[in-house]
Amino acid sequence: MLTVILHLSDNLLFKRFIGGINPLSASFLIVLLGIISLSVLLSKGWFKIYKKENLKGLFLRSSLAVLFALITILVVDLNVPFPADMNVLFPESLLFYPAIGFFVEIFFHVLPLSIILISLTSIFKNISQEKIIWFCILIVSLLEPVYQTIPMFSSGPLWAAVIVLLNLFLFNLSQLFIFKRYDFISMYSFRLAYYLIWHIVWGYMRLRMLF
Repeated sequence: MLTVILHLSDNLLFKRFIGGINPLSASFLIVLLGIISLSVLLSKGWFKIYKKENLKGLFLRSSLAVLFALITILVVDLNVPFPADMNVLFPESLLFYPAIGFFVEIFFHVLPLSIILISLTSIFKNISQEKIIWFCILIVSLLEPVYQTIPMFSSGPLWAAVIVLLNLFLFNLSQLFIFKRYDFISMYSFRLAYYLIWHIVWGYMRLRMLF
């Protein structure tokens, strides 16, 4: 629904992230892949989507994501600013980042996690599933950081690229730990807290402070 609203108000908002692909088609595909992938993870008893008892402490867990956003702001962006147009601007950002955050969770976490887990548990039947799950979590935690920092290694200072890579890896690892320990809603909320600080609040302030 957020994607539909954004697409109707400005059909170019998603272009920098998904190119010429129709965002409505992309969102439908992501939702379909999410349903299939989460169904697999649920059927095996490996992960949960939502558990009511996990609502207690949800705010505290999500607030820890602020630390990762502050590292990126204070250590990297204030010293080697990212491009001025990297963020979707307020007020569209209030709708955009919850939508794109859901896409990211499915594409970089849920989908690869289900594929790798099914593959490895089918091959290594004598190894405990718990060990395989944690190995897969480590592997999947690298996907988004590597994707996000490849351009930085070729165009920016090496130290900045390394810090962003390590910060994003620990952020993703924390998310997947939360997914394993709690549920999908907790993992998604963790990302939303990060986006609130990094993309929405700082995304608005940085244009006035850095450019």
